[in-house]
Amino acid sequence: MKFIKTKILDIVIIEPVVHGDERGYFVETFRQDLLDEFLGFKVKFCQDNESKSCKGVLRGLHFQLPPFAQSKLVRVIKGAVLDVAVDIRVGSPTFGKHVTVKLSEQNKKQLFIPRGFAHGFVVLEDDTIFSYKVDNFYSKECDRGLAFDDDKTNIDWLLDKNELKLSDKDQNQPTLKQTPALFEYGVDYYV
Repeated sequence: MKFIKTKILDIVIIEPVVHGDERGYFVETFRQDLLDEFLGFKVKFCQDNESKSCKGVLRGLHFQLPPFAQSKLVRVIKGAVLDVAVDIRVGSPTFGKHVTVKLSEQNKKQLFIPRGFAHGFVVLEDDTIFSYKVDNFYSKECDRGLAFDDDKTNIDWLLDKNELKLSDKDQNQPTLKQTPALFEYGVDYYV
Protein backbone atom coordinates (compact mmCIF):
# COMPACT_ATOMS: atom_id res chain seq x y z
CA MET A 1 0.00 0.00 0.00
CA LYS A 2 1.12 3.50 -0.78
CA PHE A 3 0.21 6.31 1.65
CA ILE A 4 0.08 9.81 0.17
CA LYS A 5 -0.17 12.99 2.21
CA THR A 6 -2.53 15.65 0.87
CA LYS A 7 -2.41 19.45 1.10
CA ILE A 8 -4.03 18.99 4.53
CA LEU A 9 -1.45 16.71 6.13
CA ASP A 10 -3.86 14.79 8.37
CA ILE A 11 -5.90 13.55 5.40
CA VAL A 12 -4.28 10.60 3.65
CA ILE A 13 -4.86 8.98 0.25
CA ILE A 14 -4.20 5.25 0.24
CA GLU A 15 -3.36 3.49 -3.02
CA PRO A 16 -3.45 -0.29 -2.70
CA VAL A 17 -1.38 -2.62 -4.84
CA VAL A 18 -3.62 -4.42 -7.32
CA HIS A 19 -2.58 -7.88 -8.48
CA GLY A 20 -4.42 -8.71 -11.67
CA ASP A 21 -4.41 -11.04 -14.63
CA GLU A 22 -6.89 -12.46 -17.14
CA ARG A 23 -8.83 -14.08 -14.26
CA GLY A 24 -9.49 -10.82 -12.42
CA TYR A 25 -7.69 -9.13 -9.55
CA PHE A 26 -6.77 -9.34 -5.87
CA VAL A 27 -6.21 -6.36 -3.59
CA GLU A 28 -5.67 -5.83 0.13
CA THR A 29 -8.12 -3.08 1.04
CA PHE A 30 -7.09 -2.64 4.66
CA ARG A 31 -3.98 -3.26 6.76
CA GLN A 32 -4.26 -2.06 10.37
CA ASP A 33 -0.52 -2.35 11.01
CA LEU A 34 0.49 -0.28 7.98
CA LEU A 35 -2.11 2.42 8.66
CA ASP A 36 -1.09 2.71 12.32
CA GLU A 37 2.59 2.88 11.37
CA PHE A 38 1.98 5.64 8.82
CA LEU A 39 -0.33 7.70 11.06
CA GLY A 40 1.79 7.29 14.16
CA PHE A 41 -1.24 6.41 16.27
CA LYS A 42 -3.76 3.59 16.44
CA VAL A 43 -7.23 3.89 14.91
CA LYS A 44 -9.64 1.20 16.08
CA PHE A 45 -12.39 0.76 13.52
CA CYS A 46 -15.61 -0.68 14.95
CA GLN A 47 -18.19 -0.45 12.18
CA ASP A 48 -18.42 -0.81 8.39
CA ASN A 49 -21.05 1.08 6.39
CA GLU A 50 -22.15 0.89 2.77
CA SER A 51 -24.42 2.95 0.55
CA LYS A 52 -25.67 2.60 -3.01
CA SER A 53 -26.59 5.76 -4.89
CA CYS A 54 -27.47 7.07 -8.32
CA LYS A 55 -25.55 9.80 -10.12
CA GLY A 56 -25.95 13.23 -8.57
CA VAL A 57 -26.62 12.09 -5.01
CA LEU A 58 -24.67 14.28 -2.60
CA ARG A 59 -24.24 12.94 0.93
CA GLY A 60 -22.74 15.35 3.42
CA LEU A 61 -21.03 17.21 4.76
CA HIS A 62 -21.30 15.11 7.95
CA PHE A 63 -19.41 14.73 11.22
CA GLN A 64 -20.02 13.73 14.81
CA LEU A 65 -19.07 15.74 17.88
CA PRO A 66 -17.03 14.27 20.74
CA PRO A 67 -17.32 11.94 22.54
CA PHE A 68 -18.60 10.21 19.37
CA ALA A 69 -16.26 11.90 16.86
CA GLN A 70 -15.34 9.55 14.01
CA SER A 71 -12.42 8.85 11.74
CA LYS A 72 -13.38 7.32 8.40
CA LEU A 73 -11.63 5.15 5.86
CA VAL A 74 -13.66 5.44 2.65
CA ARG A 75 -13.58 3.73 -0.74
CA VAL A 76 -15.73 2.94 -3.77
CA ILE A 77 -16.53 -0.67 -4.64
CA LYS A 78 -18.49 0.13 -7.82
CA GLY A 79 -18.81 3.39 -9.76
CA ALA A 80 -17.20 6.70 -8.82
CA VAL A 81 -17.50 9.62 -6.41
CA LEU A 82 -15.84 12.91 -5.69
CA ASP A 83 -14.96 12.61 -2.01
CA VAL A 84 -14.51 15.72 0.16
CA ALA A 85 -13.06 16.35 3.62
CA VAL A 86 -13.27 19.80 5.27
CA ASP A 87 -11.07 20.88 8.18
CA ILE A 88 -13.38 22.04 11.01
CA ARG A 89 -10.68 22.33 13.70
CA VAL A 90 -10.77 25.88 15.06
CA GLY A 91 -7.24 27.32 15.12
CA SER A 92 -5.96 25.00 12.39
CA PRO A 93 -3.92 26.69 9.64
CA THR A 94 -6.22 24.89 7.18
CA PHE A 95 -9.54 25.62 8.97
CA GLY A 96 -12.38 25.74 6.43
CA LYS A 97 -10.16 24.34 3.67
CA HIS A 98 -10.90 21.04 1.98
CA VAL A 99 -9.39 18.14 0.07
CA THR A 100 -11.16 16.48 -2.86
CA VAL A 101 -10.25 13.09 -4.30
CA LYS A 102 -11.94 11.07 -7.01
CA LEU A 103 -12.50 7.54 -5.72
CA SER A 104 -13.57 4.86 -8.18
CA GLU A 105 -13.73 1.15 -8.77
CA GLN A 106 -10.99 1.67 -11.38
CA ASN A 107 -8.43 3.56 -9.28
CA LYS A 108 -9.26 1.72 -6.02
CA LYS A 109 -7.98 4.69 -4.01
CA GLN A 110 -9.11 5.17 -0.44
CA LEU A 111 -9.21 8.24 1.76
CA PHE A 112 -8.51 8.40 5.50
CA ILE A 113 -10.36 11.26 7.18
CA PRO A 114 -9.44 11.85 10.84
CA ARG A 115 -11.62 13.18 13.63
CA GLY A 116 -12.09 16.94 13.35
CA PHE A 117 -13.17 16.92 9.69
CA ALA A 118 -16.54 17.08 7.96
CA HIS A 119 -16.97 14.51 5.20
CA GLY A 120 -19.16 14.21 2.13
CA PHE A 121 -19.25 12.90 -1.40
CA VAL A 122 -21.11 13.35 -4.66
CA VAL A 123 -21.86 10.35 -6.85
CA LEU A 124 -20.50 10.60 -10.41
CA GLU A 125 -21.93 7.35 -11.86
CA ASP A 126 -25.22 5.49 -11.46
CA ASP A 127 -25.33 2.48 -9.13
CA THR A 128 -22.25 3.55 -7.19
CA ILE A 129 -21.48 1.51 -4.08
CA PHE A 130 -19.58 3.45 -1.40
CA SER A 131 -18.04 1.68 1.59
CA TYR A 132 -16.42 3.02 4.72
CA LYS A 133 -15.06 2.11 8.11
CA VAL A 134 -15.63 4.28 11.18
CA ASP A 135 -13.90 4.20 14.55
CA ASN A 136 -16.89 5.22 16.66
CA PHE A 137 -20.55 4.25 16.64
CA TYR A 138 -23.31 6.48 15.29
CA SER A 139 -24.80 8.92 17.81
CA LYS A 140 -27.95 10.82 16.85
CA GLU A 141 -27.24 13.38 19.60
CA CYS A 142 -23.73 14.10 18.27
CA ASP A 143 -24.61 13.97 14.55
CA ARG A 144 -23.95 17.29 12.79
CA GLY A 145 -23.41 18.68 9.32
CA LEU A 146 -22.27 21.64 7.23
CA ALA A 147 -23.86 23.24 4.19
CA PHE A 148 -22.54 21.65 1.00
CA ASP A 149 -22.64 25.02 -0.78
CA ASP A 150 -20.98 27.20 1.88
CA ASP A 151 -19.09 30.14 0.34
CA LYS A 152 -16.34 29.71 2.97
CA THR A 153 -15.50 26.16 1.87
CA ASN A 154 -16.15 26.89 -1.83
CA ILE A 155 -16.28 23.25 -2.92
CA ASP A 156 -16.55 22.42 -6.63
CA TRP A 157 -18.77 19.34 -6.64
CA LEU A 158 -18.13 18.86 -10.42
CA LEU A 159 -21.87 18.68 -11.20
CA ASP A 160 -24.35 21.50 -11.80
CA LYS A 161 -26.36 22.39 -8.71
CA ASN A 162 -29.60 21.34 -10.48
CA GLU A 163 -28.15 17.83 -10.97
CA LEU A 164 -27.57 17.33 -7.24
CA LYS A 165 -29.89 15.17 -5.16
CA LEU A 166 -29.75 15.87 -1.42
CA SER A 167 -31.74 14.69 1.58
CA ASP A 168 -33.89 17.26 3.38
CA LYS A 169 -31.37 17.15 6.21
CA ASP A 170 -28.42 17.93 3.91
CA GLN A 171 -30.30 20.75 2.16
CA ASN A 172 -30.72 22.55 5.48
CA GLN A 173 -27.32 22.34 7.15
CA PRO A 174 -25.69 25.47 8.65
CA THR A 175 -22.68 27.21 7.14
CA LEU A 176 -19.30 27.07 8.84
CA LYS A 177 -19.87 30.63 10.09
CA GLN A 178 -23.26 29.66 11.62
CA THR A 179 -21.78 26.65 13.41
CA PRO A 180 -20.40 27.10 16.94
CA ALA A 181 -16.83 26.00 17.71
CA LEU A 182 -16.59 22.38 16.69
CA PHE A 183 -13.17 20.90 17.27
CA GLU A 184 -10.01 22.58 18.53
CA TYR A 185 -6.77 22.26 16.62
CA GLY A 186 -4.09 20.45 18.62
CA VAL A 187 -6.52 18.54 20.86
CA ASP A 188 -6.08 14.76 20.79
CA TYR A 189 -9.57 13.41 20.07
CA TYR A 190 -8.28 9.83 20.13
CA VAL A 191 -7.74 9.71 23.91
